[in-house]
Amino acid sequence: MRWQAQEPKAAGAEDALLALQGVVRSVKTPEFAGITFHEVIAKSALNKVGKTSGMPFGWTINPYRGCSHACVYCFARKTHTYLDLDSGLDFDSQLVVKTNIADVLRRDLARPSWQREHVAMGTNTDPYQRAEGRYRLMPDIIKALAASGTPFSILTKGTLLARDIPLLKSAGRDTEIGMGISLALLDPDLAHRVEPGTPAPKARLDLISRLRDAGLPCSVMAMPILPWLTDGDESLDALFGALAAAGATGVTAGALHLRPGAREWFLGFIARDYPHLSGKYARLYGGGTYASKEYRQWLAGRVQFFRKKHGFTAKAQFLPVRGSAASEAGPSTRAAGEAGGVGAAGMPGQAELPLF
Repeated sequence: MRWQAQEPKAAGAEDALLALQGVVRSVKTPEFAGITFHEVIAKSALNKVGKTSGMPFGWTINPYRGCSHACVYCFARKTHTYLDLDSGLDFDSQLVVKTNIADVLRRDLARPSWQREHVAMGTNTDPYQRAEGRYRLMPDIIKALAASGTPFSILTKGTLLARDIPLLKSAGRDTEIGMGISLALLDPDLAHRVEPGTPAPKARLDLISRLRDAGLPCSVMAMPILPWLTDGDESLDALFGALAAAGATGVTAGALHLRPGAREWFLGFIARDYPHLSGKYARLYGGGTYASKEYRQWLAGRVQFFRKKHGFTAKAQFLPVRGSAASEAGPSTRAAGEAGGVGAAGMPGQAELPLF
């Protein structure tokens, strides 16, 4: 059955989002078994970030709501409850697509009041999740930002990004850009459990190398580090070594944090797949969002040790760089000792960035 053959449904249809304005149709297709796409007409494209957030950017763009990556720890899960959907399976399978977002963005960027502030993408749900292969929203978004001279950054787990490397290289000649890959573990079996809809870790390592070979900066958000699953010395050593070998220009790493929505879903996963860890997680997090201070200090020390061991001498920064300057942001070879510099996907302190 062809995607185009799907019949539009009214916003009041059984599987449409009743709480969401602007629904045009809801689409199901065998290409995405178990997933419903709710296509909407967006009224705005740019989202203002509160000044008290601590984020190094003032605006975001989210072409999609919900995410088929289905990461069990995803920070953004609670946002689906604002649509009267649950933060578990609905977040993974009831996806909102802002089909007109590029047109709206061009209008927003053309306003005299627009100050060309840094715009971040991938701060809530992944702009390069699988649906992007069908909807192709990002190329026109990138073109609009570049044409207006607006600096931007992208953080993603999606290897679909490789499709747009030529476009990103071109955009880098017109404005400042930053690239970041989210990768916090290498074990493919564990990745399949905790990030079942994402490209394999090796595929993301290959993407880092492709971005660097194209002269683009590429930092890594190695978050979250999972207590008792990925925080051992062997795991951290292997991760930082692989990132250095791939040419990452910087790495930010930190412990898992569990906010409402993500907390319930993740702890349910632990109870099912790692029941022997349930009590440990309960004690470590004590009913709150963050692991104990002692644990976070211990992990920070181990992270710093392996950062230095593998040549990451400066913390990554979520800051775009322009054109040819990108090639100066980190290593041009795959030698671990040369990895370092300033990258694109870092956050200050205990990052508050909504991960996918």
